[in-house]
Amino acid sequence: MTSQPLLIAFVVFAIVMFITPGPNNIMLLASGLNFGFRRTLPHLAGVVLGFAFMIAVTGLGLGAVFTTYPVLHTVLKYAGAAYLVYLAVAIARSGAPDPDAAARRRPMTFLGAALFQWVNVKGWVMVIGTITAYAAIAGYPWNILLQVALSLLIGFVSCVAWVLCGTALQTLVKSPRAINAFNIVMALLLLASLYPVLVEP
Repeated sequence: MTSQPLLIAFVVFAIVMFITPGPNNIMLLASGLNFGFRRTLPHLAGVVLGFAFMIAVTGLGLGAVFTTYPVLHTVLKYAGAAYLVYLAVAIARSGAPDPDAAARRRPMTFLGAALFQWVNVKGWVMVIGTITAYAAIAGYPWNILLQVALSLLIGFVSCVAWVLCGTALQTLVKSPRAINAFNIVMALLLLASLYPVLVEP
C-alpha cells in the first residue's frame, strides 16, 4: 500500500532537488550553450539513467556497504570534490566555440555522465534523502521501484529544461567574450556547489 502524503512529499522533494542548481544542471546548461540540444542528449541520458540506477542499487543493498564501511563514503565525497574542481577548470578554460574545431570538441558522453553520478555530492544527498526519509512511501521493494520511476520522470523533465535554457542562450550569447564570461560563471557556480562538502563534518 502506498502512503499518499509521503508520496506527495517525496515528489516535492525530488522536484526541488532536481530543478535547483547543482553540478549536473550547471554542466547541462553549459553543454546546451556550447554544443546544442542534440549533441547534449547522451550527457542528459547519462545523468537521468545514471542517477536512477544509483537510487536502485543503493536502495537494494549498497547502502548497507556504506553503513559498514563509512570510509568509502568519505573517499567518494572527496574524489567527487576533486573531480568537480577539474570540471570547473575545464569549463572555465573552454572558451568560445571555434567553428573550425567544433567537430573535434565533444560534450560529456553517456558513460561519463552516468559514472559522474557516483562522485556527485548533491547526487548523494538526494539518494540518501530518497532512500531514508521516503522509504515508507510503499512496501519494499516497491518503494525503491516507485522512487526510481519518479526520479526518471522528474529528472528527465528537469534535465531537458536545463539543456533547453542553455540552448536558448545561444541566440543571446553570441560574442566570444560573452561566452567566455558565461563559462567562467558556470565554473564558479560548479565550485560553489562544493559548499556541502566543505561544511559537512
